[in-house]
Amino acid sequence: MITKSALPTLDDASSLCDVVRSQGPLVQNITNYVAMTLSANVLLAAGASPAMVHAEEEVADFVRIASALVVNIGTLSPSWVASMGKAVHAAVEDGKPWVLDPVGCGATPYRTETARSLALLKPTVIRGNASEIIALAGASGAAPKGVDSAVSSHAAVGPARVLSRQIGAVIAITGETDFVVDANVTAAVEGGDPLMTTSTGVGCALSALTGAYVASCNDPFVATVSAMAVYAVAGRIAARGAGGPGDVPIRLCNALNLIDAEALRANAEIHPHNPA
Repeated sequence: MITKSALPTLDDASSLCDVVRSQGPLVQNITNYVAMTLSANVLLAAGASPAMVHAEEEVADFVRIASALVVNIGTLSPSWVASMGKAVHAAVEDGKPWVLDPVGCGATPYRTETARSLALLKPTVIRGNASEIIALAGASGAAPKGVDSAVSSHAAVGPARVLSRQIGAVIAITGETDFVVDANVTAAVEGGDPLMTTSTGVGCALSALTGAYVASCNDPFVATVSAMAVYAVAGRIAARGAGGPGDVPIRLCNALNLIDAEALRANAEIHPHNPA
């Protein structure tokens, strides 16, 4: 049994990886056009079942048969925002876990207001880069470069802890080091590779994978740390021997499909982090 006083380990991540493969959770994604294909392929490679369902007329009905919901605001429009709201309300009513990816929060007022409104609807996990998390928390910091972070992931740990305490969600920050934060504890996940940032949709697909993990574990913190570790290792393996950015999506999915406890132990670290 993993408690909040102890961080999840790489062996825990490996065990949960196997649970996802055996359970095959159905993950509903309201995500952006750019990331749909990679997000679906990442879920399939990990053993989950993807559904890209965003029509306002059916989102709530689909949530009721899904294991988890992922909401990604990358390509916003008023009709999609309405669909997001309906889907999230249905998830909360049914007690389904849901993940918010506040893509580009801080870049424009519309995007920021949408992300903050959704964050008030009790997401299980929020996954974003440092600039997005800082903006969502309402803290001062460098504005994002479009949808890319302009600051180190370390800079977002403090605002993430405040945000977690305010809304009760686990906050995942991706960057050169990944951090997973709740109101009481912060885990740092070391792994990955800089090449992961050069292929579009890779971060968004991590949010989709996180949905599969929170659907398969009753502890969102453990689930999120595990998803981060598994994905970081898959990214590191994918980057080895890659000819360039175009190779990353295919190699990433292949690595996710084959990842095991030995690969996790050889390519990642999970350790506590105490923000200043």
